[in-house]
Amino acid sequence: MNIQYEDAHDIEVMVDEIVKAVGFHHVVQERVICVRSRGSKSKRIIARIHGLPKIWQESLKIQPHYIIEVISENYDRLNIEEREKTLIHELLHIPKGFRGGFRYHKGWINKRKIESLHTSLLEKRESKES
Repeated sequence: MNIQYEDAHDIEVMVDEIVKAVGFHHVVQERVICVRSRGSKSKRIIARIHGLPKIWQESLKIQPHYIIEVISENYDRLNIEEREKTLIHELLHIPKGFRGGFRYHKGWINKRKIESLHTSLLEKRESKES
């Protein structure tokens, strides 16, 4: 079976909330596309992020975009907190310049940072509800 992709509006809503709540001011939300894939054979990958390489941007004369892909078979079975942490992880890959490149794990993305940002998200959510 081939991998199939579909728009993931529910993921987009979560990403928008995360971006606003944790202060990812460099992320241009209109240029972050969220998709759900089905049919992946991957057992370990929950989600991944794709950037639009500079050559594509310049050749097609379009601005940088990122695609957050959640692997339905792995992502959809997670609880809400793990889903949010997964999206925070993927958003951490977007560098401050928002030019289509990536930040790598080493020295930047770690469990402590993800947990801290997730705590900030929960605190912002609680303060809105109060």
